[in-house]
Amino acid sequence: MKVFVLLLPDVHLLDLSGPVQTFYEANELGGSYEIVHVGVTPTVRSSQGLVLANLVPLPEVTGADMVLVPGIDSTTLDRLDHVPVDWLRRAHAAGATLCAVCTGAFVLGHAGLLDGRECATHWKTTARLAERFPKARVIDNRLFVRDGTIVTSAGVTSGIDMALALVEEHHGPLVTAKVAREMVVYLRRSGDRDQTSIYLDYRTHLHPGVHRVQDEMVSHPERRHSAAELARLAGMSPRHLARVFRKTTGITPLAFQQKVRLQVARDLLSDPGQTLEGISARCGFADARQLRRLFKLSFGAPPSVWRSGTGASA
Repeated sequence: MKVFVLLLPDVHLLDLSGPVQTFYEANELGGSYEIVHVGVTPTVRSSQGLVLANLVPLPEVTGADMVLVPGIDSTTLDRLDHVPVDWLRRAHAAGATLCAVCTGAFVLGHAGLLDGRECATHWKTTARLAERFPKARVIDNRLFVRDGTIVTSAGVTSGIDMALALVEEHHGPLVTAKVAREMVVYLRRSGDRDQTSIYLDYRTHLHPGVHRVQDEMVSHPERRHSAAELARLAGMSPRHLARVFRKTTGITPLAFQQKVRLQVARDLLSDPGQTLEGISARCGFADARQLRRLFKLSFGAPPSVWRSGTGASA
């Protein structure tokens, strides 16, 4: 996937570097982002005074691409004549995902792309965005908002949150967790999303040995990991691992493993081609009966109810 980063005059450096660093780290861990910095002019000066040069002229954008618009200095928001409106509209019409960080939402609004859509921006400029673009539905107190192919974030470090969510969408939660760990940031998800994900929860610590154990369990839920095997992976004794794991995550390795298996089982239930017996084998359960019992105990409804699409309200 190509990520075209649109650099406008007075761009904020962290709005630019946070998401770009996220995609860069994702590439180091199995991602597939081609990052291209583009501009109306070959050189722009950032709001912080750093000059950014050798920008690529605006290219044609396809539906498989992403356009990232970092925020710009709020004192320039009334002077947006330099915004490449036609290019942004063509990118949107092609089906590309358009992402704005902070005041980058004003750029998308200026192009008419926020009309009728939910969006977010920095808390200091939410009222200004709503007044400037009355057809937009500006949302307060959200890290980022996705409405169709338009994604907007609240600004500064929330651009990293938005980028992590996109990495999770493209490459899965395990890659996302590794990227967050590499960047030493917490995984925070927007308020409109399910806040319970075993792949991302219990990982706000920085212990490398425990992370290795968690990665192994998530990557291979079907395996019957012994305490000795996991301890060797963590580089410590089984007893010490049990203590450290609980201290850093709040639960035991066995409890984490069971949560992983149940999460994978729940994900697989969305595939009508998967039998309950097959799912139980892929998730490391003894049989479908054990899966049914633990699933109902954990989620409050049997797998059949979840498969029918009514589990969330059961």
